[in-house]
Amino acid sequence: MASEKMQKIYPWIVVGLLSIVAFLNYLDRQMLSTMQTAIGADITELQQAQNFGRLMAIFLWVYAIVSPFAGSIADRLSRKWLIVGSLAVWSLVTLLMGHCNTFSQMYWLRGLMGVSEALYIPSSLSLIADYHAGKSRSLAVGLHMTGLYLGQAVGGFGAIFASALSWRMTFQWFGIIGVLYAAVLVFFLKEKRQETAAHGAKDDIPGADRDSVSILKSFGLIFSNIAFWVILFFFASTSLPGWATKNWLPTLFAQHIDGGMSVAGPVATITIALASFIGVMVGGPLSDRWVKKNLRGRIYTSAIGLSMMIPALVLMGLGKGLVPAVASGLIFGLGYGMFDTNNMPILCQFVPSRLRATAYGFMNMVGVAMGALCTTLLGKIPNLGLSFAILGGVTALALILQLTILRPTTDDMQ
Repeated sequence: MASEKMQKIYPWIVVGLLSIVAFLNYLDRQMLSTMQTAIGADITELQQAQNFGRLMAIFLWVYAIVSPFAGSIADRLSRKWLIVGSLAVWSLVTLLMGHCNTFSQMYWLRGLMGVSEALYIPSSLSLIADYHAGKSRSLAVGLHMTGLYLGQAVGGFGAIFASALSWRMTFQWFGIIGVLYAAVLVFFLKEKRQETAAHGAKDDIPGADRDSVSILKSFGLIFSNIAFWVILFFFASTSLPGWATKNWLPTLFAQHIDGGMSVAGPVATITIALASFIGVMVGGPLSDRWVKKNLRGRIYTSAIGLSMMIPALVLMGLGKGLVPAVASGLIFGLGYGMFDTNNMPILCQFVPSRLRATAYGFMNMVGVAMGALCTTLLGKIPNLGLSFAILGGVTALALILQLTILRPTTDDMQ
């Protein structure tokens, strides 16, 4: 009886365990964007916006290049051990960043962080999708995503942490916490594969070969699917405003409201994180119920989120003062949560379980590459506010494409 009860609740324990990893994932990458001033006092190259853009972009470019291969690895090896290993490595990198004395040292460490973090998202989302089929999938994915939002929000306090502890100690302490939590996951996180029961394989064997299909052939199977091309395009186009808000919104708000980065950082991150959590809690259950009546229910829920992000981006870019900043952050976050919680569930409607991590790896690659391009360009464009408003138009294009083309025939392709 106790074993049956554990089987019912363990899928949600997995979501809880991985939500903490997701929190550390975004916290460790986000802190840098709000500690620019503090770090720049010691590493003078970072006082220049162009160099700061390069530092933020190297993570994204490396993350993008590695992502398809990270996803393919996750479809073949134990996702548990990939998650544990990636968390341990990026946490160690975070710790080492607290010891940097030159721009070059921080640049190479930031690139290494891109490699380690690329392994996490495809592994974790495909693992959650396998544990939560059908009625709970969007909610489970969304709750995991709240860990990302919370990490982004706490990362917004980077300037305050740097002031209280120093930027070096901030990196070092969060790095230590991540390494310790990786040890916790070794004992509590378990692997699951939808096909293991049929094949009689054991669940938790690091390095076990789960699929005889070659990596190149799996790539071919994914790209022969027209629907995947559409998903890839709208995911990539919406990644532009997503990464713009993560990397440049604190800087934009610092130009529009009083109080400098100490005020702008928390406003930019907390409003979006809080609203995104609400968006997940609304969009996840809505999608899970809607899809029972209409197979396009997940797509419609995602589209509602995208339609909210469009006016929010315009207000972010053109509004002045605290009220427009808070309002735009809340509207954007609410829409982004509804959109984000449905990406993997929509992918599950068009891609079978054995290829989902690989497919999501390609989504990460294209989305993050667009984010890297956007991050670099925004560091060179004088009118940052106008750039944000233009991104609203890009999001509108993604919305139109999503609604006109994607037509699933099942909620869980096998």
